[in-house]
Amino acid sequence: QGRLVESGGGLVQAGDSLRLSCTAFGRTFSNSAMGWFRQTPGKEREYVALITWSGAGTHYADSVKGRFTISRDNNRNIMSLQMDSLKAEDTGVYYCAAASSQRALTARMYDYDYWGQGTQVTVSS
Repeated sequence: QGRLVESGGGLVQAGDSLRLSCTAFGRTFSNSAMGWFRQTPGKEREYVALITWSGAGTHYADSVKGRFTISRDNNRNIMSLQMDSLKAEDTGVYYCAAASSQRALTARMYDYDYWGQGTQVTVSS
């Protein structure tokens, strides 16, 4: 039984950068699609960035395209999200997730069966 643990959140100013990490413990997700999601008060959880099992394919929400970069290192069981040019609207709780039965990109929430506990990102304007 595995688990995911996020780290790297914090309070920054608009225009700053942050790097989030997601580390897998207890099992490997090297054959699983993974993604970063975020949730803000009063809104449903939404995907931010997705990545295939190998890391060769990625997909971004329009709101973060060109500013965020998702990557993974399967040898170290780590997935990362580099966030540049942060905006106040990027504020939220960021979750990493793994879809253990999927290798291709998927934005379907129900495909993700492993979730981290979330890390808070706050961007002040």
